[in-house]
Amino acid sequence: MNQTTTEIERCIVSGVFTNAELDSITVAIKFARGRLSVQTKRSLVIGDTVSFTSSKTGNNVTGTVQKIAVKFVTVRTLSHLWKVPANMLTRV
Repeated sequence: MNQTTTEIERCIVSGVFTNAELDSITVAIKFARGRLSVQTKRSLVIGDTVSFTSSKTGNNVTGTVQKIAVKFVTVRTLSHLWKVPANMLTRV
C-alpha cells in the first residue's frame, strides 16, 4: 500500500478502516515511535544541543542534553529543565 500521509489520514477520518485495521495501524505506529526513540537516544550524548516543539506552548524549544534515561531525555534550557521523549528531539 503506497499512500501518502494525506491519503492515509483521509482514509482514517472517512471511516474506510475497520476497528481491527485501526488497531493494527496503532500497533505499527507505536512500534515505529519506539524504534525512532531508541535510534535518537543512541545518537545523543550529554552536552548535545537539541530542539523540540513544546506540547504546552507549541513553540520550538532549544536546549542542551543533561541526562539520557530509559523513557525521557532531560533537556536544559535558559528557563528550566524539560523531560522530553527522545523521538520528539532533533539534534541542532
